[in-house]
Amino acid sequence: MTEFEQTAAAEGKLPEVDGPLEDLLIFIRDARGFDFTGYKRSSLARRIRKRMQEVRIVEYLDYRDYLESNAEEFQYLFNTILINVTSFFRDVDAWQYLQREIIPELVSGSPGGEIRIWSAGCSSGEEAYSLAIAFAEVLGIDECAKRVKIYGTDVDEEALRDARSGLYTAKALEPLSSELRGRYFEPSGDKFVFRSDLRRRVIFGRHDITRDAPISRLDLLVCRNALMYFNVEAQSQILDRFHFALRDSGFLFLGKAEMLLSDGERFEVTNMRQRVFRRRVGESAGHNTVLPPRLDTVLGQEVQGFVKKRQLSELALETAPFAMIGVDIDGKVTVINNQMRGQFGLNQHDLGRPLSELELSYRPVELRSPIEQAITERRAIRLASVERRLGPEENQFFDVIVQPLWNPDGVNVGVAVSFVDTTVSTRLALEVKVKREELETAYEELQSTNEELETTNEELQSSIEELETTNEELQSTNEELETTNEELQSGNEELETMNEELRIRSTELDEARTFLEGILSSIAAGVVVLDGDLRVRSWNRGAEELWGLRADEVCQQHFLTLDFGLPTDLLQDTIAETLRTGRRAGPIDVPAVNRIGRSIVCAVSCSRLDGARDGVVLLMEETTPTPAATQRK
Repeated sequence: MTEFEQTAAAEGKLPEVDGPLEDLLIFIRDARGFDFTGYKRSSLARRIRKRMQEVRIVEYLDYRDYLESNAEEFQYLFNTILINVTSFFRDVDAWQYLQREIIPELVSGSPGGEIRIWSAGCSSGEEAYSLAIAFAEVLGIDECAKRVKIYGTDVDEEALRDARSGLYTAKALEPLSSELRGRYFEPSGDKFVFRSDLRRRVIFGRHDITRDAPISRLDLLVCRNALMYFNVEAQSQILDRFHFALRDSGFLFLGKAEMLLSDGERFEVTNMRQRVFRRRVGESAGHNTVLPPRLDTVLGQEVQGFVKKRQLSELALETAPFAMIGVDIDGKVTVINNQMRGQFGLNQHDLGRPLSELELSYRPVELRSPIEQAITERRAIRLASVERRLGPEENQFFDVIVQPLWNPDGVNVGVAVSFVDTTVSTRLALEVKVKREELETAYEELQSTNEELETTNEELQSSIEELETTNEELQSTNEELETTNEELQSGNEELETMNEELRIRSTELDEARTFLEGILSSIAAGVVVLDGDLRVRSWNRGAEELWGLRADEVCQQHFLTLDFGLPTDLLQDTIAETLRTGRRAGPIDVPAVNRIGRSIVCAVSCSRLDGARDGVVLLMEETTPTPAATQRK
């Protein structure tokens, strides 16, 4: 325990996972757009406490005040919470299975077509580049560069910057063989950079798997050792998104610590040991309705800056009758006009800040998804009648228009988001709608009254008919009940018969087992039964008395590794011959030491176990040593 922990513990001030922690998580979400409320509280609280200890703060409320007054502290906190543990081809056996079994199936299942892959929680990019290498080894580099498209996403912007660079140290490349390192990486100073033709097929971007819409139409989704950090509810929501993202029969590749024990209806197991699952065909109606891809085109080369606007354009923008904000391709605010400053309280100090840090990014409407949709679909996205609450009884309405911006070369340089005030027209439309609904309701009520009067007579007339049929129905019901009772009685008799048969079978099995055990126990010689892997399946009383080991001590143990006075390595060839030929071998005399330490000669016979695919029976008997054996000793 550190000095800080000892002091805090003595004063009884160590924080607990309670209301203050939840308030802190909500504050972080609202202030910076990072939602950690789905993380497991034990691990999350432990990491936050670690950072609080580093800045010598005990209470969550005090740490929230510290965050409010020190904006740079958010970055240190996020680096502490978001543990980026990754490497190239982590868990080599799993990757070898993927390259040997799954990738060839994906390639053959889509001849000549595009193969879409998502590496969720990619950290600094090693996993995404491992996928590119694996597919290039199967398809060839040129074919891979044409057909394979890989998306790498994470919530850690710093890790994503490292991933986009494609630069790695020699130590980071140690898991790769020298051939792969030379084929896919080029020296760049004291580091190595991933080859550019495949690098262009790997697209990185920020994405929160707990909140953001998934990438769609995927053939393979890789999310290794990320789900374990979330609670059950968050995991369920994430798996919903993953299920939607995959094509029918698409593969889901998880980490060693993760399984889909409760989601067998939507995912079938391909290889549980390597954690590879397949999306079941036809499990989600409407799967063909494609969500707007959130990351397909918003990730590209960073735009260095906007072309300087002409003075007339700037004046027209500044005096526009609606609020407008410009955001560059990096998500930073570059333009704020007069109406935006007046209505939403933004100022010149907000220029250059990431849009995600502003309240405008999620209130009155979440803007990240419409921005990505506009860029992806290369068209303006319009959100009508967005409500903005100014007080308990005061609100505004806006039409929000997200317009992607492209330079003359066709490169996306950002978006313009306009807020057109439609409060008056929206309120009038709502009032007209309410009045129209009231009139329609009144007309429907009058019409309903007339219909009710007309039907009353019909109901009275039909009442007599209903009473007459009631007697018939009651009589029919009695007959059905009698039939049901007979069926139940018949079912009970069948169940009793089945139970009796099961009891007899169980008794016969117990008698047969007791009989066989008695036979083995009555044999004076040692009898050992081995399975195909040479593990002990049976060890009779004669073996116990000969070697001094009980059956429960050797059961399921590898026979050749047991140390009990018999040099089992001398029997290895005999056992192998019996398994290979199926014929009885021996007896062979083997010098041994019995349970009391006396040197003996043991005659060992080896026979194939009848009725089993693999397995042998060893018969071991103590014999009188021959003069030759004695002389050899």
